[in-house]
Amino acid sequence: MLLNISHVDGVPIYFQIAREIKHSIAVGSLRPGEQLPSVREIAAQITVNPNTVAKAYRELEAEGIVETRRGTGTFVSEQRVAISREERAQMVGKLIDRALDEANHLRMDKSELKRLFLERIRAFKRESEENREAGK
Repeated sequence: MLLNISHVDGVPIYFQIAREIKHSIAVGSLRPGEQLPSVREIAAQITVNPNTVAKAYRELEAEGIVETRRGTGTFVSEQRVAISREERAQMVGKLIDRALDEANHLRMDKSELKRLFLERIRAFKRESEENREAGK
């Protein structure tokens, strides 16, 4: 699992870890019942103290998002946990910010970016309508 963590933005690392895991669950990268990497693995990957990762896991467990099974590890909860509107907005906002940064690095024209964004929204609406009609 790849976590996008910033050591300089002022947001506590444990909070960023928890947010990234929630995002992975929300987008389906992590599925219910799936085992998370060990505390030590994540700590080594992002070069932080294992206690920081453990704190993130405890926060997620307190929210019912993950469950720790003694001797086997930490798993995404089988119970579907609703993500608040605010959390969803933050997650999507973060993705949009990344896309805008990338577009800026690519020197994409604002009108081209707007056209592309509107095109994606239309495709998303079509897909949503098709799924609704198909009973998904």
